[in-house]
Amino acid sequence: MAELHDSPHKAADVARPAATGRGTLLGAIFLMATSAIGPGFITQTTNFTVQLGAAFAFAIVISILVDIAIQTNVWRVIGVSGMRAQELGNASLPGLGYVMAGLLLVGGLVFNIGNVSGAGLGLNIMTDLDARIGAVILAAAAVGIFLSKRAGVAMDRIVVLLGAVMILLTLYVAVTSGPPVGDALRNSVLPEQVSVLAITTLIGGTIGGYIIYAGAHRLLDAGVSGEAHLREITRSAATGIIVTGVMRVILFLAILGVVSTGAELDPASQAASAFQAAAGHVGYRLFGVVFSAAALTSVIGVSYTTITFLTSRTKTPPRTTNILVVGFIVLSTVLFLAIGAAPAQLLVFAGAFNGILLPVGIGVMMWVAWRRRDLLHGYDYPKWLAGIGTVAWLVTIYLAVNSVRPAIELVTG
Repeated sequence: MAELHDSPHKAADVARPAATGRGTLLGAIFLMATSAIGPGFITQTTNFTVQLGAAFAFAIVISILVDIAIQTNVWRVIGVSGMRAQELGNASLPGLGYVMAGLLLVGGLVFNIGNVSGAGLGLNIMTDLDARIGAVILAAAAVGIFLSKRAGVAMDRIVVLLGAVMILLTLYVAVTSGPPVGDALRNSVLPEQVSVLAITTLIGGTIGGYIIYAGAHRLLDAGVSGEAHLREITRSAATGIIVTGVMRVILFLAILGVVSTGAELDPASQAASAFQAAAGHVGYRLFGVVFSAAALTSVIGVSYTTITFLTSRTKTPPRTTNILVVGFIVLSTVLFLAIGAAPAQLLVFAGAFNGILLPVGIGVMMWVAWRRRDLLHGYDYPKWLAGIGTVAWLVTIYLAVNSVRPAIELVTG
């Protein structure tokens, strides 16, 4: 990749390569995947595994299929058009893109406070270092990535590295815990029980809010756009969801192995105690590594994607964009140090904002796919794919209703 330039003639949020390389594609894939694999992802997967046992496998399979349908459509529309999500929003309905950016900013900031908090907690579990100090250390590491001369390369490499670390360490714990794989496989197609809540929660947690746009925006900023790159864009979209699904499955099996033995998990930290039950003190420390990596990559993903919604790919100098990303990380860290963590009420409201953004953003993508061939530069969008995406979009509306309801109940008491 070329180094960052301050000239607007080379404007992009991160450096662009002259040609599409494997590193760029892997970076986009893992940026999306690791953005989804945050502290909430780990907590969510653990809680549902404890509640549903092997039957949770079915929810994972269904969520992966729906996620692929949505992600593929979003990445193809953004990639072929060469426009960011908010730009497509404004092109579809003047001002809509600004609404999308506002929703993402509010939700992203609150969740990033939680990510910074999770980074500190993970480092505390890993080293016994004070969580506040750990949060500052990992936030500083994220800042260092965006201050480097080759921020795009640095971001691509770190998310791939940390993603691989999370998967391999969790796989070790999964093997150690000895899960009933046969039961899990059987339940993936013939579930003993079906939890609609689990399915909708997984979909929202995997592609909700900023996550679905992270990888697609990264490809745009790396110069990968247009119909000529359609195959790479489509493959990257599906692979991103599959990588996330692999991590979800491995984590599920690791927890299931412990739960199936009848072990009692600490309600305050079920995931950490499950890792400890599976692999002793080493497992507990490994959980700290996994949790820290998950939080750090989520800090990178949410900060980068939020700023791409507030800047222009063609008008904002890359150095300016990277400085804004740094400012977002610093602000999130300062707020964490001031309030300790994002209050539960704020997290509920942030979830509501993300729940609203999901169907709005996907609705824009499907509108462009069906009706705005001009924005796709004449590309004849496959009707079967648009149809699948539209069905999946209806699912996101259901998600929105379920995410907004808790916020209303919180206000009304």
